[in-house]
Amino acid sequence: MTTPLRFSVLDRSLVLRGRSPAESLRRTVRFAVEAERLGYHRFWVAEHHGVPGVAGSAPAVLAAAVAGATSRIRVGTGGVMLPNHPPLVVAEQFGVLESLHPGRIDLGVGRSVGFTAAVRAALGHGRDSADRFAEQLAELLGHFAGGPEAAVRAMPAAGTHVPVFVLATGAGAEHAAAAGLPLVIAAVRGDEALRRAVDGYREHFRPSPWAERPHVVLSRSVAVAETSERARRLLVPEAWATASSCVHGVFPPLEPADEVLARSMDRREAEQFERAIRGHVHGTAAEVADRLQALLDDVAADELLITTSGHDEEELLDSYRRLAELMP
Repeated sequence: MTTPLRFSVLDRSLVLRGRSPAESLRRTVRFAVEAERLGYHRFWVAEHHGVPGVAGSAPAVLAAAVAGATSRIRVGTGGVMLPNHPPLVVAEQFGVLESLHPGRIDLGVGRSVGFTAAVRAALGHGRDSADRFAEQLAELLGHFAGGPEAAVRAMPAAGTHVPVFVLATGAGAEHAAAAGLPLVIAAVRGDEALRRAVDGYREHFRPSPWAERPHVVLSRSVAVAETSERARRLLVPEAWATASSCVHGVFPPLEPADEVLARSMDRREAEQFERAIRGHVHGTAAEVADRLQALLDDVAADELLITTSGHDEEELLDSYRRLAELMP
């Protein structure tokens, strides 16, 4: 590849069937150590609540464990869902992280709320909580700025420099532009919608103390293997879990690819499975390099954030090792 950009990792601590969530969290920390050794720029963790197949529910806590196990790679979140938390608490948590690991902490924030009504009730927030995202984001940035006029001084966040990113799937890019923050975006609604969102972000971006110019981080699932078929098989377990969540309302622990492919799916399950496995980048190193170059050139991305998950830990690590060899 020729595009001079950085490669980073987002790991969601997905649970494997028959394994404990604790094992998934420990695997995330081991993975971060390997990602640092391979030369990845950032290692981010995510926030999900009440999902059987996801162990990552407390990103600030998990980011602290990752930062403590590594020494150079930037560590952050993709992301903290701001509607679920008081901005003061988020600022304080990441102020502590930055104080303990200076110059290595990122804060990615999103506007999603709980997936189910029961989870939203347990969090104390409804769907309309996302409507206050712009207000919450401004409050969060104000806590980091920590001017003397602040009614409450967020300690030890006030005055620290923690890069803040806004996560979007298309909707939400306008918040990054208005606040003058870097944008992290995935093609959840398709590549054309992604292009429109990125173009709008660049057009409406307002320079700020946080960023002088637009900065786009493209999030994509990428699988690399010796053959294209082996790379595709790496994506199968999560594709089935995603299909199950669409049809049955539950994202389950990941199953081995062989068992998923041997499963007798009904029509709706099969349709959702095929939809879930489309849009990912997979293949041999040469095939992936060509496809990524085209995608990155298409939106002129500044960074690539890889979100690949799999049931076989060694195959997943092999994919990331092969991908690391493509880094410019």
